[in-house]
Amino acid sequence: MSTLLTAIAAAGPLAGGWSLHTLWMHRRLNVARRDPLTGLQTREGFTRCAKTLLKDPRAVVVLADVDRFKQINDHHGHAAGDALLKATAERLAHYVGTAGVAGRLGGDEFAAVVIDRDGTVEDLLAVLSGVLGRPVDGLDAAVRTTVSLGWVRATDHPGEELSGLLRRADEAMYAAKQARARGRRTALGGLFAALSGRRAGRRGSHAGASVTGVAA
Repeated sequence: MSTLLTAIAAAGPLAGGWSLHTLWMHRRLNVARRDPLTGLQTREGFTRCAKTLLKDPRAVVVLADVDRFKQINDHHGHAAGDALLKATAERLAHYVGTAGVAGRLGGDEFAAVVIDRDGTVEDLLAVLSGVLGRPVDGLDAAVRTTVSLGWVRATDHPGEELSGLLRRADEAMYAAKQARARGRRTALGGLFAALSGRRAGRRGSHAGASVTGVAA
């Protein structure tokens, strides 16, 4: 009996040491799955969480891309670009909430999976699109941009894996980006036509652009 107690007493510190080591490893793993700039999940961490969430039939995959981000870095510096990425990440994480997951896939590209419990994801993303394009506190007012969003419901593509859903969301995001660019060109074209008409002595119609772009 005394031998058994002695063995248990000897194993106690060893078990405690392993527990602390396991906890330390777990924390290190969580840190490794976090993007150091934004605090969001890295691609690896996002993928792991997203695959779990996609088991819910109400899951929606979202992709977000900061428009003309390279121009911001080129004209305003990397500090301004980093501040913009941080703000985009914070706003995205806030709207995704604890029931979903948001991650930075790399560069200025972000992804999220949300659970559309109330069937209002379209309204949520419409609001989010406007929020992501708001000016960032602490940055020059000239640092303005928009964020293009693309999304897809998992139930619309049964059996599709995360990679396929992300590709579909990317296609939707690209279409939104192109539509925004066409809208900007149409608005500018109308404005130039109006100015030309005035210069020729004719009264031109007023044209304005509703899209906020980067002011370099």
